[in-house]
Amino acid sequence: MNQARRKPRFAAGRARALGLPTRGTTNPNRLRRVDRWMAANPRVGEVLRAAADPLVIDLGYGSSPVTTVEMAQRLRVVRADLRVLGLEIDAERVAAGAAVADPPLLDFRRGGFELAGRRPDLVRAFNVLRQYSESDAEQAWRTILDGLAPGGLLVEGTCDEIGRRCCWVTLDASGPLTMTFACKPSDLEVPSELAERLPKSLIHRNVPGERVHELLSDLDSCWANAAPFVPFGPRARWAEAIRLFAERGWPVRDNHRRWRLGEVTVDWAAVAPADL
Repeated sequence: MNQARRKPRFAAGRARALGLPTRGTTNPNRLRRVDRWMAANPRVGEVLRAAADPLVIDLGYGSSPVTTVEMAQRLRVVRADLRVLGLEIDAERVAAGAAVADPPLLDFRRGGFELAGRRPDLVRAFNVLRQYSESDAEQAWRTILDGLAPGGLLVEGTCDEIGRRCCWVTLDASGPLTMTFACKPSDLEVPSELAERLPKSLIHRNVPGERVHELLSDLDSCWANAAPFVPFGPRARWAEAIRLFAERGWPVRDNHRRWRLGEVTVDWAAVAPADL
């Protein structure tokens, strides 16, 4: 059967790795923006500091374990003793991870959405769900969330091949909490170009009548109005655009320090599909 038409194996038993192999593209520093955000995010910090034995899972790390190793290094500014487990369905990728493992602080195992039976406090799943249908991606969310430790978080999103354009959703057991857009501002003509990296739950919703389309359109308008900041550089223009964006009433969660990094985080309600 054509793999593109195969249904993910969500109905399999808990002993089986749930999901399908990803394309596996991996580059060093590709996920630096989400790692940097997680390390600075108050909610993530609270979860990791409160855990008796914090476990973080990198789900679907790809053909190289480099981004898992990088995530472990970056998150240890929050908890030096946290354990990181990289999970992959492909056995060859797991073997590549074993070559750089440092158990128990850094390890690699075969696993998928069932999280190899572990109960992590935090899961990062990047560039994993884009190959699924919207309904199957939603079911994957639920499978992962059901496997988290109490109070745990899932950060799920996508980025381009070198990590200059990224979007991610943060969820807990109740569902999506926030939506984050992150970029290198000098890489954009307009902020709405980030639409190409929307997570599966939103990628087909960037059309008139949907909240995410309205948000990106308004962000483009604010970017245009921030044109007087061009002489001060793209980061200054992005920060001013987000300031204007927040003034228009959008539920912006972060501050100028994060905006200067090319980020903005909003409440999930600002982008949630209109039929939910």
